[in-house]
Amino acid sequence: MNTTKEENGDNNSKRRVAELHDDAVLYRQPRSTHLGECPICFLPMPLDGKKWSFWPCCSTHICKGCIYANYISNKNNKAKAWSCPFCRTIASDEAENKKRMMKRIKANDPAAMREMGMKLYLEGDFRGTLEYLTKAAGLGDAEAHYILGIMYCEGECVEGDKEKGMYHLEKAAIGGHTKARHNLGYVEGNNGSAERAVKHFIIAANLGYEKSMKALWWYYAKGSITKESLEATLRTHKAAIDETKSAQRDAGEVALKRLGQRGFKI
Repeated sequence: MNTTKEENGDNNSKRRVAELHDDAVLYRQPRSTHLGECPICFLPMPLDGKKWSFWPCCSTHICKGCIYANYISNKNNKAKAWSCPFCRTIASDEAENKKRMMKRIKANDPAAMREMGMKLYLEGDFRGTLEYLTKAAGLGDAEAHYILGIMYCEGECVEGDKEKGMYHLEKAAIGGHTKARHNLGYVEGNNGSAERAVKHFIIAANLGYEKSMKALWWYYAKGSITKESLEATLRTHKAAIDETKSAQRDAGEVALKRLGQRGFKI
């Protein structure tokens, strides 16, 4: 029997949804958060966005420790001191940074698309926001999936659609987005499914997310998680946080705060 392109599209969509709701996929523990590692020191990136910066020249997230190390190495040359620690592009004004980001977007860079989407959001261009975030999510950007999930669930900038919102949150969680994972746990808890909520919180806590670890203590008091499971998660949680720490990062965070340099998020 022949099928039309529309029917094939519907079947593919249904298959993707079915795969996404397969618990083996949804509850698989990611190896790392969606932030991955700093491309210079190769340490896991901290979840706290104040501890790293996004550089539009190469669409790279770099930890404050490596930003400061670059500053120290080139402190006698101001331009080089604040150049991108990864690609060495000299920092410029916002207009030039936007041009660089558009160049990355033309190269199909999902991180650049996501950042541009958020820039347009701040400017009140919600149609542009949705366009860029949707493109970024389509290329697998977990942060874009998370933002779209919140937008659709809350009906912000778009018509509210809980099903579509949950789809994006689940895609983000599978990609290692801890906030998305925590939100899914919160939703399952509100729906009366403590077992599924605990599964989500354990995954996020294992990646170092503090709020999920606190939620597990609450579920432990309710008898929804065993002492052994809680203690095992706590050990993994602390180890994940410790892996993001270094003396260089500690020094960089203090020094850059004093210098007033926070990177080039736009």
